[in-house]
Amino acid sequence: MNTKSFTARVKATGGQQGLKDGQVQALVSVFGNEDSYGDVVAPGAFADDLKRWKDAGDPIPFIWSHDWANPFAHIGHVIDANETDDGLVVTAQIDDLDTNPTAKQVYGLLKGRRVTQFSFAYDVLEGGWIDVEDHRYGGYYELRKLAVHEVGPCLIGANRETELLAAKAADLTRGIKAGRVLSQANYDRLTKARDSITAVLDAATPEDTNDAKHASQPARETADDGEPARESNADPSAKSPGRSAQAAARLTLTALIGDTL
Repeated sequence: MNTKSFTARVKATGGQQGLKDGQVQALVSVFGNEDSYGDVVAPGAFADDLKRWKDAGDPIPFIWSHDWANPFAHIGHVIDANETDDGLVVTAQIDDLDTNPTAKQVYGLLKGRRVTQFSFAYDVLEGGWIDVEDHRYGGYYELRKLAVHEVGPCLIGANRETELLAAKAADLTRGIKAGRVLSQANYDRLTKARDSITAVLDAATPEDTNDAKHASQPARETADDGEPARESNADPSAKSPGRSAQAAARLTLTALIGDTL
């Protein structure tokens, strides 16, 4: 399972555009836009799964920051979800504000635009690599059919972790080149992180990625576990091993470099 987080367009909150108190409407996924992971969600990617949810009669959970283990983070449910020309638009009903303090607080943050990012958890059912000339990775990975598990607001999208990690690593590199002394303890931590990443890369065979060329390209990370782009004829079910391995590497590198800096 994967998560994708980004700045969403909060279209309305309770009392606006016909919404009742405790309701919020947001554009949570934009079609045709390459995100920081190098993924592009194609129009129609949610259509089948939205129908599945509707036919089942079950509401899509509306959860604060993917905090599944905390029952109070389950702050509401999606009452309407539709694909538009722009992307996926959801309308959610927040739980009783008098009985769930987390729901009340998050709703206030959304109305005050102190929280403007959303995230959704999903599995890729169908996708493929699209070659693009002069692209930094040689192309992008198109998400054509997704299974959505939940959606909800979050303070900072997980992709920001990747950006922060890259910025810290760059600062450390500049410091060393400028004569900064790296302690033995920090050197050991970074060496361990390097070895962890190297082990993952060495274990990634062409069979794991369906294409040795794309496997050797820089890994694109997702909130939980990114993957290099794959060929359009790739079997989506073959993605999990690469995602899990890269997730472990990302967590190791994040923790170790975070401690170092």
